[in-house]
Amino acid sequence: MEASASEKSVERRLMKIGRIVSDKMDKTVVVAVDYRRQHPIYKKALRRTSRFKAHDEQNQYQVGDIVRIEETRPLSKSKKWIVRELIERPTRV
Repeated sequence: MEASASEKSVERRLMKIGRIVSDKMDKTVVVAVDYRRQHPIYKKALRRTSRFKAHDEQNQYQVGDIVRIEETRPLSKSKKWIVRELIERPTRV
């Protein structure tokens, strides 16, 4: 029972939305993703931040941009994400 090419499931890659906190490296940005978790005992909401290094081929994204990143194959020791799209660019004064 082999499935045809059209019936094969497409692998869904993990995507996250975050804010760029550093763009000092060449072709790499650091994206901070905020999330909320509940404390297991005290039940208080805790805000946590994870930082991911993401690939930016044209160096087009700047600090403060809100972007969507997608998981990909390892591109370096610590870079396993790629920037897929710009969601919001804050107004600069």
